Amino acid sequence: MSVCEKAGNGMEKRSEALDPALTQAIVANAHGDLAQVIELLTQQPKLVNAAWDWGGGDWETPLGAAAHTGQREIATYLLNHGARIDLFAATMLGKLEVVQALLQAFPNALHTPGPHGIPLIAHAHVGGEAAAPVLAYLESLEA
Repeated sequence: MSVCEKAGNGMEKRSEALDPALTQAIVANAHGDLAQVIELLTQQPKLVNAAWDWGGGDWETPLGAAAHTGQREIATYLLNHGARIDLFAATMLGKLEVVQALLQAFPNALHTPGPHGIPLIAHAHVGGEAAAPVLAYLESLEA
């Protein structure tokens, strides 16, 4: 019995896989349709951390979709509903301390591509003014 299958230790037993159509729908809608994201999460809250494989190992979560498209409101909604924060979302949201800590701990993450191969610095660009300090920090590391 694996750790995930054990009961009583704070971990849930594995349940059935999420509907692939719903998984694809939430990832697609997280690129820009907050109303649909809310509707899908209301229907199935576990979609918040679902991941879709666009092919060739190009995995994307709803948060990843919101992060590379600069959808701050969608990203914040997802995080407030249990999405797992990642470096790309922290970058787009302008969370400088988080980005600095992660890149100090894992310097090679600076060049790790996100969904669709989109670089970290692009996430800072789409984050707009709120992400300007992160963008400046990333540019200083590139220099």
